[in-house]
Amino acid sequence: MKINMKKVIGLAAAVAMLTPLAACGSDGGSNAASNGTSASGTTEVALKVWAPQADQTAESGDSWLATVEKSFEKAHPEYKITWTNDVVGEDDAAKTVKQDAASAADVYMFGNDQLGTLIESKAIGQLGTDAEKRVKEQSDAATLQSVTFTDGKLYGVPYTGNTWFMYYNKSKFSADDVKSLDAMLAKGKVAFQIGGPWYYTSFYTGAGAKFFGSDGMTASEGIKLGDKAADVTKYLADLANNPNFVVDDGTTGIAGLQNGSVDAYFDGTWNASKAKAALGDNYAAAPAPSFTVNGESIQMTPFSGSKAAAYNPNSKNAKAAAQFAAFLGSTESQKSHYTMSGVTPSDKSLASTATDPASKAQMDTIANIAVTQPTISAMNNFWDPATTFGNGLKNKDVTPSNAAEKVAEFQAQLDAAQKK
Repeated sequence: MKINMKKVIGLAAAVAMLTPLAACGSDGGSNAASNGTSASGTTEVALKVWAPQADQTAESGDSWLATVEKSFEKAHPEYKITWTNDVVGEDDAAKTVKQDAASAADVYMFGNDQLGTLIESKAIGQLGTDAEKRVKEQSDAATLQSVTFTDGKLYGVPYTGNTWFMYYNKSKFSADDVKSLDAMLAKGKVAFQIGGPWYYTSFYTGAGAKFFGSDGMTASEGIKLGDKAADVTKYLADLANNPNFVVDDGTTGIAGLQNGSVDAYFDGTWNASKAKAALGDNYAAAPAPSFTVNGESIQMTPFSGSKAAAYNPNSKNAKAAAQFAAFLGSTESQKSHYTMSGVTPSDKSLASTATDPASKAQMDTIANIAVTQPTISAMNNFWDPATTFGNGLKNKDVTPSNAAEKVAEFQAQLDAAQKK
């Protein structure tokens, strides 16, 4: 789906509705040529923007993306902008951009786990001085880390966190119950994506697994599942056999919540509206609970990251592209993103405005229990062997009796993958 819009703003344009972030250095960042200067003194600029479908859809009036584009025009009367908006989700940005970085979008939105791939493809621009300063002011340590690469430089302007947590029926579980997975399983039905690497990894990271060293950025350190990996695997094999445990395949959990066969399941803010509709007055959310292995309580530790806006340094209008990417992640844009689309802001100053239980659970998870998912490209070698292992857990091929053997095979596959 493609939407084309041409907007002309003269020198007498209205005062800016939003305060933009300067990007690409103190002058906004680019020496790239523009499309030309009109007789009125405005510079003609063409910007291609990639964003998810949800950001380009509205029941009435303008979508969120169209609203921000109009605000950017008002903030920058020096530009006469031709917009081209294409639907590309954050999860598809890297693979789409790297096909041909030179002709890709000028501005796009991406999941920060793709940062290493985008840098290797030379398809993402470093933030300039002013934009970097603003991102540092807006972001907590975890969010800031999510867009910082091994060179210590910032790429991308975060606008929301990215992790998962737990939705639950508060008539079934108390606030104390949801602190312990074992306590919950004693009282009700709990669904979890035990076959999904992004989810089950939380048991291993909680128990001490390390991904690429203590900083998560040292590829040579590889992935080490840790000394407790065999015991954790046995726990997961037992979990799969628990009569109160429901294997979520990505749809089973929310479906069970809707039909009442599930009392809790784990997901992100993207399904908040469905969870709220399913639970009604009993709607609640909380960070992932702890679990018990050999008498030790261990906190589940999800991966976390951010979704961010970036500009393509190959853009013919790189200065304007950098400014608009920064604008997409500005405080006011994040505020309207939450108001119009329910997208939880990552800006610390907006924490008090994001009052939905899902938003609070996401922010608490990132701030208190999550570990930042590595952004280096070596992480790409994790997912295939991890999916195979996850299928073994889901299909109960991994059993309590063979848990140590199966996780040792998994570790060997991870070691081999890192040598490729």
